[in-house]
Amino acid sequence: MFELREFLGRWSGALVLAMLWLALAALTPRFLTPSNLLNVALQSSILAVVAMGMTMAIISGGIDLSVGSVVALTGALAAGWMVRDGWPVGIAIAAALGVGLILGALNGALVVYGRLAPFIATLSTMAIARGLTLVYTRGYPISGLPDSFTFLGTGDLAGIPMPVLIMLLVALVVRLLLHRTAWGLHLYAIGGGEELAWLSGVRVRRVKGMVYALSGLLAALGGILLTARLWSAQPNVGVGLELEAIAASVLGGARLSGGYGRVEGTLIGALVMATVGNGLNLLEVPSYHQQVIKGLVFILAVGLDRALQAGVEWGRLPRTSRLIRRRSEG
Repeated sequence: MFELREFLGRWSGALVLAMLWLALAALTPRFLTPSNLLNVALQSSILAVVAMGMTMAIISGGIDLSVGSVVALTGALAAGWMVRDGWPVGIAIAAALGVGLILGALNGALVVYGRLAPFIATLSTMAIARGLTLVYTRGYPISGLPDSFTFLGTGDLAGIPMPVLIMLLVALVVRLLLHRTAWGLHLYAIGGGEELAWLSGVRVRRVKGMVYALSGLLAALGGILLTARLWSAQPNVGVGLELEAIAASVLGGARLSGGYGRVEGTLIGALVMATVGNGLNLLEVPSYHQQVIKGLVFILAVGLDRALQAGVEWGRLPRTSRLIRRRSEG
């Protein structure tokens, strides 16, 4: 019985996704068509790339609210450098990734050395990056991007969209980083208890600083992919993306208290978010109703996830501890 609870607690996001797919398959026959499922994967890919950086920040016990603005700024800079200044595609992409890395490192410095709360530090960077985007673009889109760049967002290899392939490659690298390196072990230790990790010899500042730098780098990659997919840099793109990234991470099992989070779960969480949006469009639900429904689905999904996680933790307690907790709760 406990094994079943543990399985459900670990894969609650997949359970939510399966329930959504079954419901949408019953409501509209167009949902389970191969072309639509590939479209769902494409819609989730950019969110998943950004959410993997968010997941690492959440594992550390922090959060990164700047990712949506970093997506907009780096996409605008890459487009501007190619269209206005004539930079080669590779150099423009590398420079945009570097800007994302620098902004992430700035977040890390504010958190680690400035001793600002992650919420405040990244909220400040969010405002700065969004403002710089509007200044650089003057509020207008930047179009006329070269085909070699837009291929990253609209092209495919063997029928698989490029953003999906890049997402899978990023997921593999992040998973290896989290589960096959000492840095990843230290990251989970910091999320579980920063002071205890420091007493155990973990270089807390270095690990946390790298977390935010990686989050900025992945946000920049998401900005490049989104700009390539849209064929232009839109100054207001990425608004609310940080909330969707948090939602994908939490749906995937990450806990805002820190110490928990998995790449597989984040991918599933991103698929849940994309499935909800795709299903509502197929059902022709008005856009002004969709936000309400998405919020309700998110509440239900997170509630189910937390209920299953609580069941696992309850099952792990010794019988005497469970009796004590039951009495203390009621």
